[in-house]
Amino acid sequence: MTVHLHWFLPTGGDGRTLVDRHVYGDGGIGRSSAARGVRAPDIGYLTQIAKAAEQLGFEAVLTPTGTWCEDAWLTTVALAQHTERLKFLVAFRPGVVSPVLAAQMAATYQRITGGRLLLNVVTGGDAAEQRRYGDFLDHDRRYARTDEFLRVVRGVWGGRPYDFEGEHVRVAGGLTALPPDPVPEIFFGGSSAAAGPVAAAHADVYLTWGEPPWQVKEKIDWIRRLAAERGRTVRFGIRLHTISRDSAREAWATAERLLDALEPEAVAAAQAALGRTESVGQQRMLALHGGGTLDRDRLEIAPNLWAGVGLVRGGAGTALVGSHRDVADRIEEYHDLGVEHFVLSGYPHLEEAYWFGEGVRPELAARGLLPVPSVGPAREDLRPLHS
Repeated sequence: MTVHLHWFLPTGGDGRTLVDRHVYGDGGIGRSSAARGVRAPDIGYLTQIAKAAEQLGFEAVLTPTGTWCEDAWLTTVALAQHTERLKFLVAFRPGVVSPVLAAQMAATYQRITGGRLLLNVVTGGDAAEQRRYGDFLDHDRRYARTDEFLRVVRGVWGGRPYDFEGEHVRVAGGLTALPPDPVPEIFFGGSSAAAGPVAAAHADVYLTWGEPPWQVKEKIDWIRRLAAERGRTVRFGIRLHTISRDSAREAWATAERLLDALEPEAVAAAQAALGRTESVGQQRMLALHGGGTLDRDRLEIAPNLWAGVGLVRGGAGTALVGSHRDVADRIEEYHDLGVEHFVLSGYPHLEEAYWFGEGVRPELAARGLLPVPSVGPAREDLRPLHS
């Protein structure tokens, strides 16, 4: 089993600090933010990241979904015209689009891009945001709907009329006249009791946020057991940030600078907002750093695993911090547990892609976890434009 490396597209904005919707209201989209160092997610900047990720050997890039970022489908199909091999892990919410339409969109996407779509199914854990999109189901019923949604998507990909009648979804003669080729892999995450059976029934890759290895092992064992009961096997992935440098001292100094830029008031506001979530995964992320503490000694929650990102950022809240060898050690540790896909990111995403791609990737290749890097010298047009 080799390691699949993926990067992240910051379609809600990027910068030199732990930027998030709690730091600036429009995600940098309006270019009017007072936050220093914010980079708007315009197509020029995102193209730089996508091209760098492709050149550095990343297999795919993840795009988020939600109020505070650009639409993932439209953005990535535009970026596909500027790349050749890079795949796009497109996040979307089952509750806001018809499953037959989603299946058709995926099929069209595959034809336009030459088969470069992966799907990240996001059931949603923020009730206020779900209602913003017109979705008023509670947490557990959203997962029940996701189960029905994915049954229909896979059903209509069969190329024949498909009928389905469930509690949340009804389809008569659902059809994707030209099924996707290849059928996109489905990435799925969720830590609640309601999420596990849906992952076991439908996911190709179960994706967890970056918890300590012993907690990740518990999740892997849980999903493996549920999948085996259904006669299925599921592969596993993890979502992490990275701060990788030539020395551990440099990496931890970078983490300290990110903390220095955080105002206690911003941390408190972010934690109050995130604390209202229905997401069990988000609750687990919040528990890792002790409820928003700025006690720096408590933020390294496992060797080289730092919870500082989660002080202000929702979702993935931990980072691998250390020398290139340290970070490779931790990736190998997760890999030994059964994690195959690593979806990574860092602030800023353009520069951190180079730090990881030129530093950690050769370490992983030397251990036999990756093919020998075929990345040549960086072209001038792919070097960061922001100084």
